[in-house]
Amino acid sequence: MDWSKTMSLHGVSVGRRLVLLFLVGLAVTFPYGDALAASDGKQMAWGNMSMTLLGGLALFLFGMEQMADALKAVAGERMKGILATLTKTRISGAVTGALVTAVVQSSSVTTVLVVGFVTAGLMSFSQTLGIIFGANIGTTITAQIVAFKVTKVALLMVFVGFGMSFIGSKEKIKQYGFMLMGLGLVFFGMSVMSGAMKPLRSYQPFLDLMISMESPMIGILVAAAFTGLIQSSSATTGIVIVMASQGFVTLPAGIALAFGANIGTCVTALLASIGKPREAVRAAMAHIMFNTAGVIIWYFFIPVLTEFVVWFSPVAEGLTGMEKLGAETPRQIANAHTVFNVANTIIFLPLIPQFAALIERILPDREGGAEDAAVATGRPLYLNEILISTPSLALDAARREIKSLGLRVNLMLNDSMPTILKGDLKALKEVEKKDVAVDKMHANLIEYLGKISRTNLSPEQSKELMALINVADNLEGIGDTIETNLVYLGEQRLAKGVEISEGTVESINSFHQLVNHGLELSLRAITEDDTESIKKLKELDEQIEQRMSDAAIHHVQRLTADEPSRVEAYSIEMGIMDKLRLIFGNSKAIVRQAENMIALQNDLAYEKAVNN
Repeated sequence: MDWSKTMSLHGVSVGRRLVLLFLVGLAVTFPYGDALAASDGKQMAWGNMSMTLLGGLALFLFGMEQMADALKAVAGERMKGILATLTKTRISGAVTGALVTAVVQSSSVTTVLVVGFVTAGLMSFSQTLGIIFGANIGTTITAQIVAFKVTKVALLMVFVGFGMSFIGSKEKIKQYGFMLMGLGLVFFGMSVMSGAMKPLRSYQPFLDLMISMESPMIGILVAAAFTGLIQSSSATTGIVIVMASQGFVTLPAGIALAFGANIGTCVTALLASIGKPREAVRAAMAHIMFNTAGVIIWYFFIPVLTEFVVWFSPVAEGLTGMEKLGAETPRQIANAHTVFNVANTIIFLPLIPQFAALIERILPDREGGAEDAAVATGRPLYLNEILISTPSLALDAARREIKSLGLRVNLMLNDSMPTILKGDLKALKEVEKKDVAVDKMHANLIEYLGKISRTNLSPEQSKELMALINVADNLEGIGDTIETNLVYLGEQRLAKGVEISEGTVESINSFHQLVNHGLELSLRAITEDDTESIKKLKELDEQIEQRMSDAAIHHVQRLTADEPSRVEAYSIEMGIMDKLRLIFGNSKAIVRQAENMIALQNDLAYEKAVNN
C-alpha cells in the first residue's frame, strides 16, 4: 500500500479537511501571541496553551478519520450486502443501521447509502427509516471508545499500528495497523488536549463560560453549530468527553451538548440531498425530524436521564471535587449518549408507517419527478460526494449511475431508429440533442470515478473501478455512434432523396430490436452480475452475425433491381446495419467487463473460503 496515499486526507470531507488545516495553522501561529498576552498582565501562556490544544484537536480528528478509513477498508465491502439483506423488519433495519454506521463512522453516509437503494427500487422508503433510526446508535460507539482511560498507552498503539501497516505483508494486516494507529492518535490527541486545558481550571472567565453551558438550550445550540461545521457528531461528543475529563463540563451540560451534536449531524445529509431525487430529500428530512424530535422529547427529562446514568455508571472511589467529576463524567456522558439514541430508536420504531406517511405528506411527489428531470439534463442521480470516503459504497453508487446512463442510452437507441429511417431533418436534430444529456452523464460519472481512484483502494476495487470506466466509455460510445453516424446516414437519406422500402425498413427494425435487446442484456450483466444475461448475449451474437450476412446478400441482390437511387439506398441501408453491429460490439465489450468482475468476485469468495 502507498503510505503517503493512505495518510492523505482524501477520506476526509471538504468541511473537515478545512477545519483540520485551520486548526494546524492556528496551532503553528498561536505561540507568537505569548508576549502580547504577558504584556496585558495575564499570567497564562495563551499562545503555548492554544497551540497544544488545537494541535491535539487536529490529532484527535485525524485519528478518527484514519480509524474510520481503515474500518471501511476492512469491512466496507460487506456493507452493501448487509443493507440489502437485513432490512426485512423494522428491528433488523435498526440493527443494520447501527452496524453499518459503527463501521463507516457517519450516520450521514448511512443515510445517503440507503437513499441509493430506495431510488434503485431495492427497498421502500419506510424500510429506510429503520436504518436511519438505528444509524444514531452506531454513532455512540466512538463516544464509548473515547470514554475509556487508555491515554497512557496511546503512543504504544501508534507505534504498534505503524509497524503493522509498514511491514505487514497482507492488506488486511496493514488496515488493522492503520485502525490501531488511528485509535492511538485519538487517545493521544485527547491526552494533549487534556493537558492543554489544565491551566484553565483556575481561569475564571473560562469557568464562567462553562457555567453558561449549564443552560441546556445554549449547550444544544453551540454543539449543533460546531457539529454542522466539522460534520461529525462523533467528534463533537468526543471533544465534550475530553472537556469533561478535566472537570469543565458537568453531566447535564454534557448531555445537552450531545443532544446538539445529534441535531448538527443532520446538516451533512441535508446538504447531500440538495438537487437529488425526492426520496433523497425525504430521507434527509426523516433524519432531521427524528433527531430533532428526540431532542425535544428528552429536553424536559435531562434531570431524569442524569440521575439514571449516574445510577448505573461506574463510580470513582477515593476521589473528591473536580478530580471525581473528571473521572466519572466522561463515562456518564457516553452512557447518556447511548441511552438517548437507543431509547429514541425504540420509541419511534413502532411509529414508522405513520412517520413515513407524515414525511410523504410534507414532501409529496413532484410533477414529472426529479428522476425525469435528472435524465433530461444529464444530472447524476446517485453520485454523492459523501460516499467517496468509503470506496466500496462509492463504487456501488457509480454502478447504479451506470445503470441510469445505460437506460438513457438504451432509450435513445430505441427511439432513434424510426427517425433515422423515416424522420425529417428536425426530428434528426432532436436525436442529436439527446446525446448532450448522455455526454453530461458520462462526464459526471468519469469525474466521480476519478475521485474514487484517489482514495485508498484495494487491488480488487481498482480493477472494478477500471471496469466501470470502460463500461461508461462504451455506453458513451453508443451515444456518439447514434448521434454522429446514424444521424448522418439519416441526413444523407434526406439529401439524396432516398426512400427506404417497407420490406427493408422491417428488416432493419428487426435487426435493430436484436441490437437493442443485446444492450439490455449487457446492462443487466454489468449492474446485476447476471450470468444468465451473459449467456443469452453470446447466443444473440450468432444471430446478429447471421442476420448481417443475410442482409448483405439481400441488398446485393437488390442492386440489380431497376429502382431509382438504388446504389445510394444500398450504401445507406448497409451503413445503418453496420453501425448497429458496431453498437452491438459495445454491448459485447460491456459483457466482457461483467465477466471479469464476476470472475474477480468468485476469486475473492474462494480466497475467503480458503482463509477461513
